[in-house]
Amino acid sequence: MTRAPDPAAHGGHGPGPRTYRAPVSTFWWIRRRSYAFFVLRELSAVFVAWSVVFVLLLVRALAQGEPEYRAFLGWAATPWVVVLNVVTLAFLVLHAVTWFNLTPAAMVVRLRGRRVPPAAVAGGAYAAWLVASAVVVWLVVTR
Repeated sequence: MTRAPDPAAHGGHGPGPRTYRAPVSTFWWIRRRSYAFFVLRELSAVFVAWSVVFVLLLVRALAQGEPEYRAFLGWAATPWVVVLNVVTLAFLVLHAVTWFNLTPAAMVVRLRGRRVPPAAVAGGAYAAWLVASAVVVWLVVTR
């Protein structure tokens, strides 16, 4: 008994009808604002990872003593690291804002049996962010 060839095994080539697939631009996501924000938010994860690596390098330099810490500060002051960290800050803000805006959809909060309005949930996240930022600024300024 002879088996018919499987078109999937040959990348869709072989017996049977072939469908036309229009080429898709690499930058298809730029056409719609919602797609662009989605892709940029996903890309922001790379910069979140960089910020974690940067802080871990800072902690390591601090743990190894003052000469290593001064060397780290010198490296961190190089133009390419400063530019990378400024871009990282922009992506971290984008990541935080988009996450806080999505929080009401991801977390339903109930108080006394009633659902808390989504704006209040997002507002609470922004308020916590503001308080945490104020504490960090206070710690930096008073040192």
